Amino acid sequence: MEFTKFAESVKLRRVHDGIHNILLFIGEDPEREGLKETPFRMIRSWKELFSGYKQNPADVLKVFAEGACDEMVILKDVEFYSHCEHHFLPFFGKVHIGYIPNKRVVGVSKLARLTEIFARRLQIQERMTAQIADSLMEHLEPLGVMVMVEAVHFCMTSRGIQKQNSKMITNAIRGIFLNNIDTRNEFLQTIKGGF
Repeated sequence: MEFTKFAESVKLRRVHDGIHNILLFIGEDPEREGLKETPFRMIRSWKELFSGYKQNPADVLKVFAEGACDEMVILKDVEFYSHCEHHFLPFFGKVHIGYIPNKRVVGVSKLARLTEIFARRLQIQERMTAQIADSLMEHLEPLGVMVMVEAVHFCMTSRGIQKQNSKMITNAIRGIFLNNIDTRNEFLQTIKGGF
């Protein structure tokens, strides 16, 4: 136990020193009042922002046979915040999830929790979209899943090409959604409409 604490403190010291060096690299004084505690604040922040690495989708996807239906289930406008693995900059937006049950359903909050697990990792949007769909297919075993993600990327808006009004849209289409255009259209129409 003592060794584990020691190893953790050595790891935290290395991360602290790395952030300290990054501050020097960008031309800052890490010892000035406003930045002196910044490495510790960043470490605490990163533990929350990247908490998805310590979570397993199987642990949140509790399924129920009771109350199962055979009609499409949709959760739309699930907000998320993630970080691009290429530039370590934020991207954020909304996730829309639809599935057709196969004698089992999942609690609605679990769909949002599943989104959080994958969003709270270094990501690319395309992979995150697929991970959400594939996890639902694996653990819920529905007839089909469709996931759409709409996001704004700081690597596009605040640096590089600097296109502030750009939005990236990705889809993951599995099962019955692949072969049935009417099912796909029902999902798309529902997420576009209001209550």
